[in-house]
Order: sequence, then C-alpha cells, then structure tokens
Amino acid sequence: MNMVLFMLALSLSLSILLTTLNFWLAQMNPDSEKLSPYECGFDPLGSARLPFSIRFFLVAILFLLFDLEIALLLPLPWATQLYSPDTTMIWASILISFLTLGLIHEWVQGGLEWAE
Repeated sequence: MNMVLFMLALSLSLSILLTTLNFWLAQMNPDSEKLSPYECGFDPLGSARLPFSIRFFLVAILFLLFDLEIALLLPLPWATQLYSPDTTMIWASILISFLTLGLIHEWVQGGLEWAE
C-alpha cells in the first residue's frame, strides 16, 4: 500500500472515530446559564457594541507586520546556499532596517502607549 494512501486512510479513520466518540460521550443537557447570551452568569449592564480604541487596532497591525517579517526571514539561513548570499543578506538587512525605523517612528509618536 502506498504510504500517502495509508496516511490519508489513517487520518480519516481517526477523525471519524474521534468525532463519533465526541458525539457519543458529550453531555447534552444545557442549563439556563449555558443558554444565556453571556456564559459568565450576570446580565450585561451596558451596550455590547462599544467601539474599540484605535490603539488596539494599531498594536494588532504592528503584531501582524512583525509576524510576517519573521515569515519572510525564515528561509534566510538556507539562502546562504545560494549563488550570491551577500545580496540576500543586504535585502534582509534593508527589510529589518525599514521595519525598525517604522517601529521607532511609532514609538516616538506615542502610538504604542495604552494610556493617554
């Protein structure tokens, strides 16, 4: 039997087995607290539609930006095997420099402060 076919059959059968066990063993008797919109046990006092601060979104975007930077720089150790590793290191250094300058700019402007 082909190894890929074996792994597909094994993962499919394991998934079906675990899903069946979950439906069979799960408790299906929700109480009034579970059926309420908020599971914490108290009634909401204010509106649930309060707007987020723009600073929250700025920090989230900065996190995604630096997370993508790590994904872009992950193949860098293998790039030393290329024909011209100096060019790769120069481009990686330029990318890190731009991101560092952007972070310093946001820091100086006070964009990373939570309290005003």
